Amino acid sequence: VAAKVSGGDGFVTALVVLERRRHIFRVSTGSGELDSLLGGGIESMAITEVFGEFRTGKTQLAHTLCVTAQIPNDAGTYTGGKVIFVDTENTFRPDRLRGIADRFNLEQEAVLENVLYTRAFTSEHQFEILDHVAAQFHEEPGIFKLLIIDSIMALFRVDFSGRGELADRQQRLAQYLSRLQKISEEYNVSVYITNQMTAD
Repeated sequence: VAAKVSGGDGFVTALVVLERRRHIFRVSTGSGELDSLLGGGIESMAITEVFGEFRTGKTQLAHTLCVTAQIPNDAGTYTGGKVIFVDTENTFRPDRLRGIADRFNLEQEAVLENVLYTRAFTSEHQFEILDHVAAQFHEEPGIFKLLIIDSIMALFRVDFSGRGELADRQQRLAQYLSRLQKISEEYNVSVYITNQMTAD
């Protein structure tokens, strides 16, 4: 029975939504306990945010995910794939990936080859990068499994620094998160973002 999709009004049947959701996968964090807390790992078609104080392991988890995203699961329901890492604070260290690859018995150079890296320098640049990310996902459908933003807020805090700019910052951040969610759903990728807790 074919699922009915309505015209241009944006409505679809629940059957269509159910079929889309059957394609959701989870990227393992490399930790059985954390995967269990997350219902199996970092879910696709969704944004997973990890926040905490400076030096609490958020970026280390991002590096681990760069590797684990490339590993097919034992059940055969996840094939593994490439990763895009958007760095806003100059925290990316490819040498860390080598050690993580060794931990999972993967070939180091192959792991590094499957991670695309870019550095954002302003919040506006961070927005522009999303257009390039979407284009990359469109050019290679199904190949990319994970998008990492480390960290989501750093450049917004710099570009919108005063208390008087808080409303503008929150509005711009909401637009950014909305775009991220749309990309994750459209291309069925997991999105992992980090956020540092601050007093502001």
